[in-house]
Amino acid sequence: MLPNIRNILFAVGLGQDTGYVLGYGLSLAQKYDARIHIVHSHEALNISDQAQAEIFMRQEGLSIDFDKSPLNTEAKVTAYLEEICQKVLKKYDVAPDVIANIRISEHAPKAAILTAADDFQADLIIMGSHRHTVVAEALLGSTTMKILHSAKVPVLVVRLPKVLPAE
Repeated sequence: MLPNIRNILFAVGLGQDTGYVLGYGLSLAQKYDARIHIVHSHEALNISDQAQAEIFMRQEGLSIDFDKSPLNTEAKVTAYLEEICQKVLKKYDVAPDVIANIRISEHAPKAAILTAADDFQADLIIMGSHRHTVVAEALLGSTTMKILHSAKVPVLVVRLPKVLPAE
């Protein structure tokens, strides 16, 4: 019996690759008439990470200011993800109801992704993979590797190109 993919979990990190990886999820969702559930792990950002996130958001033409309020930041990250989804859905002419949920979690990425996979009864997890140096990989580990070794369902890792295609 062939696998029946009904629920796809898209683990997103808010990088420039979000739309690129989401495109793969949309392709599979259309093929299998599946729904996409998005999860982002939002641990408290230090001041350096906040500044970097704000620079990226402004480059994308979005206005977002992180503050120390987790609820306010969660709402802003959710709005950002909704905006990215709208752009990608429009680009590929896909109905918006394919995106079932957007969850922002305050847990560590591995825990947030695995919990969401269980909660949404995911049949597949999709995530992007960044290129890391060997030293960084050894010292810090990789969320992707942790999920590959711990997930109960298949994981599709979308290898990111060195240069993302133009929007």
